[in-house]
Amino acid sequence: MIKAIKGTKDILPDSIGKWKHVENLISLIFKNYNYKEIRTPVFEETSLFARGIGEATDIVGKEMYTFEDRSKTSITLKPEMTASVVRAFIEHSLGKKQSLNKLYYISPMFRQERPQAGRLREFHQFGAEALGSSSPLLDVEMISMAYGILSGLGLKDLTIKINSLGTPESRKKYTQELRKYLNDKEHLLSGESKERISKNILRIFDSKIENDIEVMKGAPLLLDYLDNESKDDFEKVKSSLTSSKISFEIDTSLVRGLDYYTKTTFEIISGKVGAQSALCGGGRYDLLVEQLGGEPTPGTGFAAGIERILIACENENSFEVTEPSINLYIVCLEKTLMAKTYELAQSIRRNNISVEMDYIGRSIKAQMREANKFNAKFALFFGGEEYQSHKSQLKNMETGEQEIISLENIINKINV
Repeated sequence: MIKAIKGTKDILPDSIGKWKHVENLISLIFKNYNYKEIRTPVFEETSLFARGIGEATDIVGKEMYTFEDRSKTSITLKPEMTASVVRAFIEHSLGKKQSLNKLYYISPMFRQERPQAGRLREFHQFGAEALGSSSPLLDVEMISMAYGILSGLGLKDLTIKINSLGTPESRKKYTQELRKYLNDKEHLLSGESKERISKNILRIFDSKIENDIEVMKGAPLLLDYLDNESKDDFEKVKSSLTSSKISFEIDTSLVRGLDYYTKTTFEIISGKVGAQSALCGGGRYDLLVEQLGGEPTPGTGFAAGIERILIACENENSFEVTEPSINLYIVCLEKTLMAKTYELAQSIRRNNISVEMDYIGRSIKAQMREANKFNAKFALFFGGEEYQSHKSQLKNMETGEQEIISLENIINKINV
């Protein structure tokens, strides 16, 4: 038997209601903040992610699904969305059409990593990008939208963590100090963290290995090396979050895994999903547009994983979805009338009324079981004596009331 590829997952009909609930809330929150939806191709040229995310990151180095197409072009299934949105922003000159572009997306992503709870090889993210302003208020807006969606789903065990990575110049000074600190401690680090010293030293803070964590506890703090502009922006983010009554923690080890981040970064953590506790993360990336060949344009954004959020929702039992229902189930009383039953169903559907019928030739009892299974509001018994006079019995499935009506009046009766 052929099965789904490891790390991918079918989303079956009985789960779609929860997905729709999440997607509808996402679209509503973004609409309230005047963000417009954008959709980009599932794959891009590999160089986009290598330049945008960073050669030294785990995503580019280990996790991307990359292949050559027939024209020998290196193609990658998108592992994240920010680089794709920025590519579209540059390619279509969106900055010339509008000074501030506020965009959002809901899209599948692909990373070839070890599957575990909350981490799949094909997964779905939603997120937002604001391109065209360096205002720290937009950083706060990103946190507010992300938190609004998560809390709107009923999640309560949430923690917002924020930090500032400063500018590349201030970060360079800091990394020099960090290397000095690690000079006589490198032997205590794991093999992976030793590699990161030369490739991407800040990523050592991401390590989950106990020895690495202990070593980094004594490391100098990036916040102490921020330039004045970054400090000022970070203060504005903190005060605006406070005035918005959004609680947060400062986490000096929060560095995020992508090279393009500058200044404010953030994550929202759940205590209900185990090891993969980050439900969303983001931050400012003022140099990325220029890095990818566009005009200098500041930007900020965030991304959140839907599968991981649904795990948190299930663990907190945060919301329930009403079982889908249909307006009408037509119970065919005589097999010879199946074609006529179908004609009737089609004529009712043309009025935007949901209708189901029996296509298998089951008994009346079995058809009524099916009507209950589909949560039908009404059942119409088509056939018998009433059929000769163009009438049928209509049953209200909630009240049990039953009446004989003419077929011409079905639509009016169901629409009441």
